[in-house]
Amino acid sequence: MTRRALALMAVALAGCGYSLRGNLPGHIRSVAVPVFTNRTSEPAVENILTQAVVQAFSTNGRLRVVKPDQADAILEGEVVDYQILALAFDPRANIQQYRLVVTMNLRMRDVRSNTLLFEQPRFQEKSDFRVFGAVSQTISREETALQAAAVDIGRAIVSLAIDRF
Repeated sequence: MTRRALALMAVALAGCGYSLRGNLPGHIRSVAVPVFTNRTSEPAVENILTQAVVQAFSTNGRLRVVKPDQADAILEGEVVDYQILALAFDPRANIQQYRLVVTMNLRMRDVRSNTLLFEQPRFQEKSDFRVFGAVSQTISREETALQAAAVDIGRAIVSLAIDRF
């Protein structure tokens, strides 16, 4: 495409109300992310996921992460399901690959107007991991899978929060 065609396309998109950066309300420049609620039997999963979301917002740079009393918006979440599913077996029916599935309910609200910016029930992310041998190795791989899923969840939540507008 020529420069002129690109410029015309940018002007046309801007005129239609589209934006390449999202249209989060202008007064929202900061977000608070209180520790998510854990409604599962998996200990500490809420801390890992909350940290990953805070890190994703910090890396993204569009919103500053601050304390709730200083925030323009608050992102609340609850972990409602945590499942480990068997995916692949060896010839002796030993599990060789698992899938970790985390399900969350999310809500982001505008503190100033006390309105709901978005709500995403049953938001899911997954991470697959392979195991070989001992149970201790399975537990270690599950923890690694949770960390990987948490990074993906954090990025996806930031995208939901920022890019949907």
